[in-house]
Formats: sequence, structure tokens, C-alpha cells
Amino acid sequence: MQGTQLVEFITEQLEDMKAKDIVVLDVAKLSPMADNIIVCTGTSARHCRAVANNLLVEAKKAEMPPLGIEGLKEGGWVLLDMNDVIVHVMDQEHRDLFRLEQLWGGDSKHLNS
Repeated sequence: MQGTQLVEFITEQLEDMKAKDIVVLDVAKLSPMADNIIVCTGTSARHCRAVANNLLVEAKKAEMPPLGIEGLKEGGWVLLDMNDVIVHVMDQEHRDLFRLEQLWGGDSKHLNS
């Protein structure tokens, strides 16, 4: 699974776990590391861990486990490397502080609020 299918799979998992303010950034022209970055917000560190863990489990079921995962133990900011897509699950404090959408400045698409 790649490209649009992968983005749709990931966003579906995030929406199922009630992640907030999901944003897809097209960074294909800005970075050789990924085509898209997905940023979403959890209501707490526990919610961020649950959202990320659900994505991890569902990706493994679909036979496409993440290449790496960071921050799952802490939960305030969890990063999943899904090969062509990097996923950031952040609590509101981290999201406000780091403002990844502004940092990357790619073409973004807000999916929900």
C-alpha cells in the first residue's frame, strides 16, 4: 500500500480513534524522506498513545508495520514512520509549541477539526 491508499488507511485509523484536527501535508517536493506528513491531536498523552497504538496494530494486521516508532511510552508526541508517510500524534501543548504545519509549509489538507 502506497501513496493515496496509505494516506487514506492512516487517516481512517486516526479518525476511528477520534484524533482531532487531522492535517495531511504534501512534502514530496520538500523532503526525500517522505511524500506526506500527517499531524493530528490527541486529547491527552493517554489518548495519543491509544491513537498511535491502534495505528500500529492495524498497520501490522495489514502487513505494513511501521519502520519506526518514537515517543509511545511518553505519549505527548508519538511519531510513526510508515515509510512514505510520517505520522505525528501530538497532544495540544506539543502541537501548539512545534507548529509542524507552519514549519513544513507544504500543501496541507485539513480533514477534521
